[in-house]
Amino acid sequence: MKCRRAARSAAAALRLIAATAGASDDPSRLSADAPVERVEVKRRTTDAEWQIQKTRTRAGGDGVASLREPPRNRWGGRADRVMAPPGRFRVQRLGSRWTMVDPDGSEWYSVGVCSVAMNRTPRADEAMRRRFGDERAWAAATTQLLRTNGFTTLAGWSDHTRLRVVSEPLPYMTQLRLIGSFGQTFNGAWQVAGHLAFSNNCIPVFDPRFAECARRRAVELLAPIRDDPYCIGHFSDNELPFPTDALDRHLALPAGSPGREEAQRWVRERGLRAELDGSWSAEARTAFREHLADRYFAICAEAIRVAAPGHLDLGSRVDGADLHRMELFRAAGRYADVISVNWYGVWTPDAARLSAWAAAAGRPVIITEWYAKGMDSGLDNITGAGWTVRTQRDRGLFDQNFALALLASPDGVGWHWFKYMDNDPSDARADPSNRDSNKGIVSNTYEPWWELLDRMRPLNSLAYALRAHLAPR
Repeated sequence: MKCRRAARSAAAALRLIAATAGASDDPSRLSADAPVERVEVKRRTTDAEWQIQKTRTRAGGDGVASLREPPRNRWGGRADRVMAPPGRFRVQRLGSRWTMVDPDGSEWYSVGVCSVAMNRTPRADEAMRRRFGDERAWAAATTQLLRTNGFTTLAGWSDHTRLRVVSEPLPYMTQLRLIGSFGQTFNGAWQVAGHLAFSNNCIPVFDPRFAECARRRAVELLAPIRDDPYCIGHFSDNELPFPTDALDRHLALPAGSPGREEAQRWVRERGLRAELDGSWSAEARTAFREHLADRYFAICAEAIRVAAPGHLDLGSRVDGADLHRMELFRAAGRYADVISVNWYGVWTPDAARLSAWAAAAGRPVIITEWYAKGMDSGLDNITGAGWTVRTQRDRGLFDQNFALALLASPDGVGWHWFKYMDNDPSDARADPSNRDSNKGIVSNTYEPWWELLDRMRPLNSLAYALRAHLAPR
């Protein structure tokens, strides 16, 4: 039964997209009679009340039901649209729209899943052996599941080594943790929910040892895959802190520390003075944050390009309050090829915000984390930043609504659902944000969430046709 569902025909997928696909929040791209689902949601599972989010359930405009997806090549790219000579994965501007280009030179859009890997608890190991038999069988079955449901990318934290050996592998991205590993080794960084924390919330980017350590780590990690055409590129880190008061914090570091000395030098060179209360002006704080980010992105870009020429620099994934700090996007855009954003707390992506990020950076944007967790999963769903909804069907409606808005944007080049597998509450090693929640497209015993996938698949499998259909005219 499950195999038959996974192998749903193209005709059935077209019927489903016409009936249930989500839509952009741009009303000019929606037919006047487009139905709206009323989905009950909580921002946090512990919130007292459910709220209603109006959710578009059909891609707008005429002709949606007649859309046909163009043929895809082995990379998952659009085989009928060759845009450039063969080479590595790259980004390119096509008129007013950004796109990615695959090694065949074809238009390519990243529809990915994060953390495609086996959970290593005894409970999960037993489930893996029972369901698949061994790791190679898991890799083959998982790759087939992803391909059948229209995904084109193994996103951050995926086990690309095991998954690369299958006969038809998916392109992949890696997570390097350049300043994260440096901070843990030399500056006492520690794990908190979802990311690392640093002393006084200051990343040690001004430490003179960082550049060399970043180069060494990049070379070590990327040497085995330097020439692999399926490797798209690399995230340098995840969710680093660039706080409003970064200048104040650096000046408060211990005397003689590299961060404090650099902040003092920076202030002196500009002839700046603190306010009467000892704080700094908004202009000074903004300029220092850009200086801090510029140093970080420059060092990481050099490390990646020395270690693996031609691979894309995907930057550090930006999140939270930093999404409002355009100086970070300006700095990232000077070095990274793509701007990576973890976007939580938004039900329907705002096209204006996507455009603002891309304009500030002069680079395209990829949404590298987002998800909803269902209360019908049997998990507590307390940890993690995603929305809480009642059912797997509701998770699928959220996927439709969110993804169609991204497809309509000329500035986006893909999205990555977080993540492949539900949290396993028996995994004591998981970071505090990954303990007890229904984030996966499969359960923590590898059972696919079919009601979710049945709503993901029609969108994913028509991504190129829908992107062209929803393009601003």
